[in-house]
Amino acid sequence: MLEQWKKVLNKMENEVTAVTYDLWISSLKPIKYANDELLLMAPSVTAKNQVCQPAIFDKLTRIVREEFDKYAYIRVTETKEYEENIRQQDEIEQKDSGRECPFNKKYTFENFVVGKSNQVVFAAMENVAEHPSQKFNPLFIYGGVGLGKTHLLHAVGNYLWKNRPELNVLYVTCENFTNDYVDYLRNSKDKLKSEFRDKYRTADVLMIDDIQFISNRTGIQEEFFHTFNDLYQNNKQIILASDRPPKEMSALEDRLRSRFSMGLIQDIQEPDYETKVAIIKKKCSQEGYFVDDDVVEFIAQKTGTNIRDIEGILSKVVFYAGLLGKTHATMDDAHEALKDYGEPEKTSLNADKIMSTVCDFFKISREDIVGKKKNKEVVEPRQLCIYLINDMLSMPLTAIGDMFGGRDHTTIMHARDKISKQLKTNPHTKTLVNDIKSRLLKY
Repeated sequence: MLEQWKKVLNKMENEVTAVTYDLWISSLKPIKYANDELLLMAPSVTAKNQVCQPAIFDKLTRIVREEFDKYAYIRVTETKEYEENIRQQDEIEQKDSGRECPFNKKYTFENFVVGKSNQVVFAAMENVAEHPSQKFNPLFIYGGVGLGKTHLLHAVGNYLWKNRPELNVLYVTCENFTNDYVDYLRNSKDKLKSEFRDKYRTADVLMIDDIQFISNRTGIQEEFFHTFNDLYQNNKQIILASDRPPKEMSALEDRLRSRFSMGLIQDIQEPDYETKVAIIKKKCSQEGYFVDDDVVEFIAQKTGTNIRDIEGILSKVVFYAGLLGKTHATMDDAHEALKDYGEPEKTSLNADKIMSTVCDFFKISREDIVGKKKNKEVVEPRQLCIYLINDMLSMPLTAIGDMFGGRDHTTIMHARDKISKQLKTNPHTKTLVNDIKSRLLKY
């Protein structure tokens, strides 16, 4: 880290005035680099505020990304602030000693990769963790398998465990709740009834995962209805996670569906290519994996949207490289480790599917993309579509021209070559192509 920081200082000396460098830059000290975050300590609040001015901070961020990692970001603290944070952390750890945290320590807000697909859910969960029962109650989140719902539930738990140790925070799956209820019915004793209700109705924050499984279970819905009411009326926070929204839980009682909809309902969408790259980079940083950037991009493009699958495939590549005695995974290792996955056959793709996917991606009509419109909102998708059809299907230019309203093959060639050149110089174009390919090739 120190060697990299020296290189950053050398470059910054050429980017700012001598006075700015001597006063504010040279006095910065790198404290820690972890999870793509470089923590820098300034000697005073004034120095911190100066460094955080856009004119300096933007240059510093750019150079740090050149020397550390292209996804790195900077956090600046100052001496007194840093020492106070250390003191508070020590106090929290002393309070926690003797108590066993029930939440997965790997699942924190800091370890969650935020992208366009999940930023609203992340903000809502973070807000609830910081201010339970004050804004979004209940908070209902939903999304497909492996998109991060359980991670966020545990992140809330971990945050409250450290920052609000006086609160009774309970996380269970719907299966846990069901089993507890069945045990209570089977034994039919007042003591067990009291224990069951005390467990759930004394919680300050109740989080239930996979709540969709409560459907078709009348007795359990009845019990949860009363539990929900009791907690809500006593201003306790309720967070529910599901694979679908309440309106699509067909066997759910209307009174529960109504209560689930009283607060905020928010979905987690599938991660795009850029977010998948960030997830892989974060996993590498956490686990100490060393892989080439092209391996990261290859895995992001090859995989679907299930984050667990993405991380599993990354582990497979690193494990394979390790078997060969390597500490660094290359593209050759990735191709060999994942050869069993194969590539989707091109016969499963056709020009019609590519065109439909591009139209859906950009929210434009098929008539627009093959028509004569020349505004940017249509021209860019049209050129990308032409490039993808030629690249993925090797279709003749004249045939592609026929698809696009009888355009001449030279026009098609121009569109293809333009995108090809942009892929080498424009990160935005590269991201668009990879996002669309991910949709077409996911399995």
